[in-house]
Amino acid sequence: MLGNKLITIEQAMKYFHDDMTLMYGGFGGVGNPPTLIDEILQKGIKDITLIGNDAGFPDVGIGRLVTAERVKKMYTTHIGSNPNAGTLMQLGKMDVEFFPQGIFAEKIRAGGTGIAGILTDVGMGTIVQEGKRIIEVDGKQCMMEKPLTAEVSIVYALKSDPFGNLIFDKSARNFNPLVAMAGDITIAEVEEIVELGELDPEAIVTSGVFVDYLVKSQGVSWQWAWEQK
Repeated sequence: MLGNKLITIEQAMKYFHDDMTLMYGGFGGVGNPPTLIDEILQKGIKDITLIGNDAGFPDVGIGRLVTAERVKKMYTTHIGSNPNAGTLMQLGKMDVEFFPQGIFAEKIRAGGTGIAGILTDVGMGTIVQEGKRIIEVDGKQCMMEKPLTAEVSIVYALKSDPFGNLIFDKSARNFNPLVAMAGDITIAEVEEIVELGELDPEAIVTSGVFVDYLVKSQGVSWQWAWEQK
């Protein structure tokens, strides 16, 4: 798709449904796409399998989906900043599978680049090893960690051009570039969309080849949400 990828939030919602697998960018709410998350809540989409770094805060960003009990399973690195996530997990209302953060990032990268998996010795000899294929490399035993992908990836960017080349805002970059690569459909929520050729090529982090659609952000900025914590 070489033309304008900008669509309305209503058009974007046709890609979201119950029982979907959803990957998201962000770290503690910073870098979560607020407009897309708000619309998912408004549409009542439920039984979501979430893939992302954390469960956010209870009432900010992706944490709102968890708090509203719309999530049946999470693949993540930690949930400690959202007490509701821990409660739901203990009650058996949400299944959570944890990974070390670096391994988690690599699993997403593998999914985005088409790699069959990664090898790691992190977690060998613990419950993490259970059910995983063991491969010996130079005399060292390693686990095969499978890649992570999703039906839809949602990311948040500071600027984009109509092709979907993305620039992120400082630490809001975090997992967003990796997540953008790993969705069957990637939708980027963007604060500002400029004309083709206006972005500094050296500042572009995510190429538009990874982005299927753009929506203009109308939600509360992550900066404001972070300042309220």
